[in-house]
Amino acid sequence: MIVDLPDTNTSKISKALVRIREEGGAVALGRVLTLIIASTMGREEEAIEAANDASREHPMRVIVVSTQEETESETPVDAKVDAEIRVGGDAGASEVIVLRAYGEAASDPESLVTGLLLPDAPVVTWWPGVAPVIPADSPLGRLAYRRITDSSAQPDPQAALHRLCSSYRPGDTDFAWTRLTLWRAQLAAVLDQPPYEAVTAVQVSGAADSPSTTLLAAWLQLQLAVDVDYEFTGGAKASGIHGVHFTRASGVISLERELPGIATLTQPGQPVQDLTLKRRSLRDCLSDELRRLDPDELYGEVITRGLPNLDAVADKTGGRP
Repeated sequence: MIVDLPDTNTSKISKALVRIREEGGAVALGRVLTLIIASTMGREEEAIEAANDASREHPMRVIVVSTQEETESETPVDAKVDAEIRVGGDAGASEVIVLRAYGEAASDPESLVTGLLLPDAPVVTWWPGVAPVIPADSPLGRLAYRRITDSSAQPDPQAALHRLCSSYRPGDTDFAWTRLTLWRAQLAAVLDQPPYEAVTAVQVSGAADSPSTTLLAAWLQLQLAVDVDYEFTGGAKASGIHGVHFTRASGVISLERELPGIATLTQPGQPVQDLTLKRRSLRDCLSDELRRLDPDELYGEVITRGLPNLDAVADKTGGRP
């Protein structure tokens, strides 16, 4: 069910939520958190769909703050807020409140959502598109226990990733890191098998628009204490990470993803294996991040220490992509 509330305010939205619960039996009991999605008009549906899917694992209230994109020739518009309440089949296991703010009403998003937050429930803020320079200091970021960005959705993904070094605060995370979960698990499993030889060299390759490639190189350099050579490759290969190569005394271990969703593992003295290694969807990434509300300390270490160290080695060797 979808209820439209044109030119409204927080008080009217709250009353409408109470009325919907009383008349339709939709309840807010059991909601474990409030998810705030900061988006732009016309681009919120994909994020809402991902949140609806994730809500089946994490029942929550979803508040979408949708504003107009800034343009140089933007004509002034009257300040107003149009709201939309979605429950039942249109909201998964959550209740979705879409706030479309125009004009001056969009200048203070914190006041728009404060009265709609679930009492005594943690808040997570997610920017599926362009994110603030310092998420923790932004109006919606100040409300949140966890703040989720996606550097791959920025105009310059690599530059956005490097800005996270200086803007990081405990509680921040980025989907570029979340998308590495399957790669990190597979690589750790490979090195956990005999022979237990030291890794002497590492090469990582991926698409130029893949900040996950850079983060993977930073993580490996931090964990293996060996300089990592990483490069961005083009051509017809899939987006994202393309491959990782470990050099050890017994030979080279290669994990390459030539086709979307399929990776090939090559190890000395063993048959070649094809593995399922899909690019994680928004739903998978969001569900993963909502499983924990404490700061991701490993991500913090990689983004604040591993990434600068990776850049320092690349500058020293002249190998920066």
